[in-house]
Amino acid sequence: MTIRSLDRIIPSIPVSDGAGVKLRRSLGQSPFLRLDPFLMLDEFASDNPDDYIAGFPPHPHRGFETVTYMLAGDFEHQDHLGHKGHLRAGGAQWMTAGRGIIHSEMPLQDKGRLHGFQFWINLPAKEKMKPAAYRDIQPEEIPSVAVPGGEVKVVAGALDRADGSSVPGPIQGISTAPLFLDVRLGAGEHFAQSVADGHTAFLYPYAGSLSVGADGAGKTLQARQAGVLSAGERIEVSAGPDGASFLLLAAKPLGEPVVQYGPFVMNTREEIEQAIADYQAGELA
Repeated sequence: MTIRSLDRIIPSIPVSDGAGVKLRRSLGQSPFLRLDPFLMLDEFASDNPDDYIAGFPPHPHRGFETVTYMLAGDFEHQDHLGHKGHLRAGGAQWMTAGRGIIHSEMPLQDKGRLHGFQFWINLPAKEKMKPAAYRDIQPEEIPSVAVPGGEVKVVAGALDRADGSSVPGPIQGISTAPLFLDVRLGAGEHFAQSVADGHTAFLYPYAGSLSVGADGAGKTLQARQAGVLSAGERIEVSAGPDGASFLLLAAKPLGEPVVQYGPFVMNTREEIEQAIADYQAGELA
C-alpha cells in the first residue's frame, strides 16, 4: 500500500460568521483553498460567550451538505421544513441542503465552553436539487473505539481494526463515500488507516501535533492547520510530544465545476442566479 505524505498545509485564520461567531477557517478561505468535494472547514472554540452567543440565525443553503460536530457545548437546529434538533457535546448533525433549506443554529448556553467544527461537502450535479434532509446524530450513536495509545470516534465511513475487521460509523451510503474520524492519541503513539485510492484526504489537528508519513518520519502538522495529503491508499501518523487530537476526513472527489455564491453552491452561474431568485421569492425548497 502506498502511504500518503503531507502534501500541503493550509493554516486556519480567524474569521467571524453568522451573527458574529468567532471561529477559525482553513478550507474555504478562498475559492483556491477547496479540496474537492470539501468546500469549507471551520473550528469554533471559546470559553467566552461573547464569541458565540449570537449564533447563526436563519440563513439559506442549496447544493451541498453541512456537517457539524461538537466536542463541548450545545446547539439547537431549526429549519423551515419543521425539523428541530438538539446538537449535544459528542454528537453531530448531518444536513443535506439539496434544493434548499433555511435553518438556524443557536447556542443553548450563555456560559461555558463551546467547541466544535463545521465542514461543507459538495453534492454531485445530479443530487443538488434533491429534497433537503436532516439527521441529528446523538453521542451514543457514534462508536468510540479503543486503539493502541488512544481512541477513535467513527462518524462516517469505517475504522480499520488490527484484526482486519472494521467499525462503521452511523453515516453510510452517501455518493461521495465520506470518511470522518475523530482520533485522540497519547504522546508518540502511532495510528494508521486505509483510504480509498483517488479519494481526497486531509488531517486537522485541534490539539497537539502530528508527524505525517511512514513510521512517523514525515513532515509535522501543528494544531489548527489543515494538512492536505498526497495520493495513496494508507495514512500513517504519529502524535507529537504532547499527544494529538485530530480529524481525519476523506471523500470521493466529484470533478465538476463549482460556482459558489455565499450559501449556494451549484455548477453554473445560471443555477446560482436561480437559487437567489427562488430564495427571494420564498420558493427555495
